[in-house]
Formats: sequence, C-alpha cells, structure tokens
Amino acid sequence: MLNTIKIVIIDDDQTIIEALTEMLELEGFQIESHSRADKAIALLDKNSAAVVLSDVRMPKMDGMNLLARLQQLDNELPVILMSGHGDIPMAIEAMKEGAYDFLEKPLQPAQLINQLQRAAEKRQLVLENRKLKQNLAQQTGLEAFIIGESAAIKNIRQHISSLAQANVDTIIYGETGCGKDVVARALHQFSLRNKGRFIAINCGGISESLIESELFGHEAGSFTGANKRHIGKIEAANGGTLFLDEIETMPLPVQIKLLRVLQDRTIERVGSTMPIPVELTVIAASKDNLAQLGDEGKFRKDLFYRLNVASLTIPPLRDRPEDILPLFHHYARKASEHFSRELPSITPSYLDYLIQHQWPGNVRELKNSADRFVLGISENSLASIKREDDINGSYEERMDQFERHIIEEGLRATNGLLNEAAELLDMSRKTLYRKMKKHQLDKQQFKASEDEGQE
Repeated sequence: MLNTIKIVIIDDDQTIIEALTEMLELEGFQIESHSRADKAIALLDKNSAAVVLSDVRMPKMDGMNLLARLQQLDNELPVILMSGHGDIPMAIEAMKEGAYDFLEKPLQPAQLINQLQRAAEKRQLVLENRKLKQNLAQQTGLEAFIIGESAAIKNIRQHISSLAQANVDTIIYGETGCGKDVVARALHQFSLRNKGRFIAINCGGISESLIESELFGHEAGSFTGANKRHIGKIEAANGGTLFLDEIETMPLPVQIKLLRVLQDRTIERVGSTMPIPVELTVIAASKDNLAQLGDEGKFRKDLFYRLNVASLTIPPLRDRPEDILPLFHHYARKASEHFSRELPSITPSYLDYLIQHQWPGNVRELKNSADRFVLGISENSLASIKREDDINGSYEERMDQFERHIIEEGLRATNGLLNEAAELLDMSRKTLYRKMKKHQLDKQQFKASEDEGQE
C-alpha cells in the first residue's frame, strides 16, 4: 500500500525537504518534493495517489491557500499542514477547511509517520472505492449494451471492459447476424475514444471500384466523376473508431493500403500524395477465419497480424440458448415503444417455439421475430406453419401461400404503409412491391378506415 501512495512534500526550506525525504524513504514511502505550492498543484489531479504534506508559511502561495485549491480539486485528498508557529486558531481553521491534520514543528517522527500511514490508507481506500464504482457503472452499462446470461456473453463483456481502455485494434468473429456490430459499438462506447465518432463501413456492400475512395477519400479531379473533394471513412473516424464489417471481402490491393494506415497512422486521399495523420482504433469483423484465409492467399497475412492485437468470437445464438429469452424480451420492449403497441404476453406455444428454433439468422432474426410478435403477426405465422401439412399442392404452391399470408399480416399490422411493412418484413420496398404484385395484393385493402382510426 505504501508503495502505491506517494507523499508530496511542499516546503520552501530545502533543508527540511531533505530531512523529511531521508526519514520517510527509510519508512518505505515514495516521496515527491516541491519548493513552491503552485508547481505541486499543477502535477496533482482528482485521482492522484498521494498525500500532501505542506508547510503553512511559504511565498507566493501559502499552505492555507494551497488547502483551499486542493479542496476544490479533490476534497478527499489528504492534506497535512505543518507550521513552526504554534498558531492554534490557524490549526482550528485548517481543520474546519478540510485539512487531514495540522502538525507543529519540530515534527515528532513517530507522530508524523503514524499520521502519514493513516492518511495513505484512507487515500488508498478512497481510490479503490472510486475504481469499484467506476467498474460497476461500466459493467451495468455493458450489461445493458451486450445482453445475455450465457458464459460466452459474460466472457465477452469482461473482454470488452479490458480492451476498451487499451485502444487496441481488434478482430471480431461471428456468423452473420450474431451482433458483431453491437460488440464493436460497445468497444467504442466504453473506450477512451468514445468522444470521437464511430464510423462503420460494410466492405462487402461496396463495389471494388468504389471501396478505395470510400475508405481513403479522394481529391477533386482524381478520376472521372470526382467533381469535388471527398473525405473517406478512415479520415472521418480520426479521433474515434473505424469499424470494418465483412473485412474478408476487402480487395487485396486495398488491404495493402489499409496495412500502411495501421503501420504509419497516416492516409493519402486518392489523387494526392500528401500524408494526413490519423489517430483511431480499427475494429474489423469477419464471419470467416482470417488466419485460414491468409494461408489460402485470400487475405493478407501481414494485415491479419497487424489487426490481430486482440480478438473476440461471438458464438451463434443456437449455441447459447440461455440468451434467447433475455434478448427477445429486450427487443420486444423496444418494438413495443417503437410501434406504440402494448407488449403482449408470451404464450406457452410461442415460448416453446423460441427455445426450439435454431435461429439461423441469429440475433437479427430474433429481433425481427420480436417485432412481429409485438405487432401480432407471430402467432398467426406459427399457426400457418403448423397448417402447412394440411395444405394441398406442390411445395412451391405451399410456400406461395405461406409467403402471401406473411405479407398480408405485415400489411395489416402497418395499415398498408409500404415503408413500415417492408421494414417489418425485413425486405426492401421494391421486393415487397414485387411480391404484392405477384400475389395480387393492394395496399388499399389494408388501410384502416377513418372511423377505425378514431376509435
């Protein structure tokens, strides 16, 4: 304990500083000394692991003014004042103003050491309590961010707590829809860069001809159609976090440029040779094993090694069934708020469905199910699934009937509003319109009448 709390001695008499330093170092204390109070204050902060031992009578800033300043900085920082003048009123005033103790010179070694030990123990306890509260607050935040009760999710939360404070580049592995973006946002949210921007880019969703410009930006006139300067995602994430989803799809030439960014922490826009410094954390996500892709020549090994400072693997939802209900309740509550619908009760049959279903779409599929559940589609959909054996016709005919039923329910739940129905059914508006045309469905037949809207 004495090795973690230092004693900051402040006295304009160098002889006293040297004598105190020699005595206290023999007792195992770490010592820092200053001849001026203003210089000492500049080196102290709210969480300094320190006890201050200061003379009262000093030029420029005396001990009482020092005490007042330190009380403003941190009223739990122990300050012991010492004076060669037996000033009882000053001692009383100092204690009222928050001094830990007031000692008279010449100092009694045993008394001084005893008070410093007690003050150091108190400071250590204060700092430990602060750290505990901070950790608990962060843990509570993480539990609200990364939801689940499985050992795997608890382990991921612990890793996020450790990694977030280190600002290290990280790879997140997991199947599509398992929540890699949520983990990436948590790493940013609880990091030292959380005041900066979180910039996400799906490498698989951008054509090879455009991805370089999207990542690095370009200057006006650098290629046909580049009419003005464009700031790329990497530069936009300066001071924050860049999330590269589906990095396994990134073209090899672009991987080389990204490697240079990670090595040099500079970028060059397309059409420019001027390096631009960037400070950011890079989080990459992949559904494939990047090390294996590297062995197969499909991913640069040097980029993999550079990114792989730390890695996290999110198991698929089917391998952590204890997370299904907490996640479903979370998304159902959010859907209830979003759609302004009362949260319905889960029936035993639907509970069985949630537990038995394999969730090939992982958390993304579960979220969509929660949306449908709140909108009253789920039970009908399940009934439709159960009736499939009773439907005559070929497989294609049965699937067409099921598809029509699902689309009808989506349109009915959203009163025929195509944008909302498309979002609910997890398809584009264009796809929804095409399927409505296929099944001869008209949005007007699902719109609520004015009378119904007033009830």
